[in-house]
Amino acid sequence: MIARTPKLVLLTLAVSAALVGCGKNETPATDSAASTAAPAAPAATEYKLDESKLPAYNAFHPSDLDTSMDACNAFGDYVNSKWLAANEIPADRTSWGAFTILDERSVAVQHQLAEQVAAVKNPVGIEKIVGDFWATGMDEAKINAQGIEPIKADLTAIDGLQDKDAIANYLRTSAAKGENVLFGFGPEADFKNSSMNLAYASQGGLGLPDTTYYTDAKNADKLKAYQAHVAKVLELAGVATADAEKQAADVVKFETRLAKASKSSVELSRDVSLFYNPVTVADADKLTPNFSWTEFFKAQGIAAPEKFSLAMPSFHQEVSKALGDTDPSVWRAYLRFHTVDGASPYLADAFVNENYNFYGKTLNGQKEQKPRWKRVLGTIENDAGDAFGQLYVKVAFSPEAKAKMEELVKNLAASLKERIQGLTWMSDETKAKAIAKWETFTPKIGYPDKWRDWSGLTTGRDSYLGNVRAANEFNYKFALSKIGQPVDKTEWGMTPQTVNAYYNPLQNEIVFPAAILQPPFFDPKADDALNYGGIGAVIGHEMTHGYDDQGSRFGPTGNFENWWTEADTKNFSGLTGKLIKQFDGYKVDGQPVNGKLTLGENIADLGGLATAYDALQKASAGKEDPKVDGFTRDQRFFFNWATVWRTKYTPENMKVRLATDPHAPAQFRAMGAPSNLPTFAAAFQCKAGSPMVRAGDQQVVIW
Repeated sequence: MIARTPKLVLLTLAVSAALVGCGKNETPATDSAASTAAPAAPAATEYKLDESKLPAYNAFHPSDLDTSMDACNAFGDYVNSKWLAANEIPADRTSWGAFTILDERSVAVQHQLAEQVAAVKNPVGIEKIVGDFWATGMDEAKINAQGIEPIKADLTAIDGLQDKDAIANYLRTSAAKGENVLFGFGPEADFKNSSMNLAYASQGGLGLPDTTYYTDAKNADKLKAYQAHVAKVLELAGVATADAEKQAADVVKFETRLAKASKSSVELSRDVSLFYNPVTVADADKLTPNFSWTEFFKAQGIAAPEKFSLAMPSFHQEVSKALGDTDPSVWRAYLRFHTVDGASPYLADAFVNENYNFYGKTLNGQKEQKPRWKRVLGTIENDAGDAFGQLYVKVAFSPEAKAKMEELVKNLAASLKERIQGLTWMSDETKAKAIAKWETFTPKIGYPDKWRDWSGLTTGRDSYLGNVRAANEFNYKFALSKIGQPVDKTEWGMTPQTVNAYYNPLQNEIVFPAAILQPPFFDPKADDALNYGGIGAVIGHEMTHGYDDQGSRFGPTGNFENWWTEADTKNFSGLTGKLIKQFDGYKVDGQPVNGKLTLGENIADLGGLATAYDALQKASAGKEDPKVDGFTRDQRFFFNWATVWRTKYTPENMKVRLATDPHAPAQFRAMGAPSNLPTFAAAFQCKAGSPMVRAGDQQVVIW
């Protein structure tokens, strides 16, 4: 099941470049805060894992290779086609591959931990939080017995909204509880002073993945299905069928209006400046006369700042207009639907099933709903993931792995510096500034050095949704407490149990959670070729994000600034244009990849893989090539790169990804970067003219 909350385009996710898109909605409140030393959890309970019950790793093996194929024609197929043919997407998944298999393992670890935590007598601290979430989430009988009762008070309040002032007040007061359905609001580093947190208000309020789902004819079937879903949810909330259908039409029409005033995924992914529009509260009030930001800040319980970022102002202006010219009955239908829809994953089965039927099955092609235990773990991850992470790292991450990773990061950094210094298209003036940025990279490995304090969150064993909402409000208030305060650079934007990695340009940091530091990405016992082709390329990828088309707009301190000469900017644009063209040429079942949408990740793949290859050569200098299983060190390096990207998708999920995901489909990541590297052609003795040998004007070399 897809845990559903209205889509909020949030700053942290937009400017932090992750290795792979997860499709998970998060709020600014998911960030960690420093309070206690890691990795200690407060209780003395000893937790143990039964390794025999964990899914196996999906590491590279020579038997994976389809030797009937030519590596120089379609390298991804050469490495992965046999595995892809032999493995089906699990019924409760919409994709399956290296990332999701490791995620399955991480979830299995969490499952064992959650059951042990919930059994602790008289738990306190994070054990109580995790145990309460698990116990209430797994109590299906109680949840079904409660029905819609947990949100009845909200629906009654919505029914009473009769004019624009009442609606605006409801939007403010519900936001103060962490239940803002209309727009994203929270802290992030100030683009011009990255050491301080600024408040940002961003667009949101849409139930579909992107603006194009409302405006493009090719998505008409999904929009129609969404309208039917809205009607069904309203019926479940007690609205008569005929009224539900009319209200659903009103909701879709209203959201289409918001979509037309919003920026698309492509626009947001390729212009980070859209998120930065600092204004005074007084000026914001003038822009949105029907929605007072003065009153909004007052309702959130925080002092009105000197300035805040009213990102995508045209969206907020349209909301203000809608407050003035839209019948309150339409607003009530919109708020009623999103309130029920957002709560559905935590309510009775009828709500859960309808939520899955649309967001999981119809939109993404998921054949079966995830079992309840997985859904509950997903809720814990969303609402108290940092707390659970304190327990996870005690059993799932070793000091030896962290030490090896630190060595790899050091080696990759040295190779990246050499690549920057050796660029022929960049002037010495800009190179010096690129090196200055390189010198301030901050790596974070495994888990935070300090953990967030969760002592203010009160949970219990009475209500699953009650615990979710308590966490929402607690996390939201914690996020608000950062506004106007110095940035805490010990914080993490992902939990340790997340199979991913990211780069944050505002802090110039590269972050590698514990869960990704496993095969096929990383194995302390594996040979260098596999580790450099896996996690080494990931490290290089995240470092290169500091110099992709958006990361390169931030300087060494994380401030948004132009440190390029005009000539270098022009050269860079020419090179990235070639990469856009390369990926525009890839198609999935006739559907084109969007080279512009995926540009940042493709730059990072290309630079990251090239840097990892250089680092491998330095690490193995003077050492005899072991030729494991008859393959050279360089061949095994590229084999593991492709193994990392072995993934298959449902057709529906692929359609969503092509429209919204800044990452290209995995099969093209397996081949896209290597085809530009002469070292790949040399490793497999590819002849000029082979599909995997891009030469002349077609070859792309950036970082």
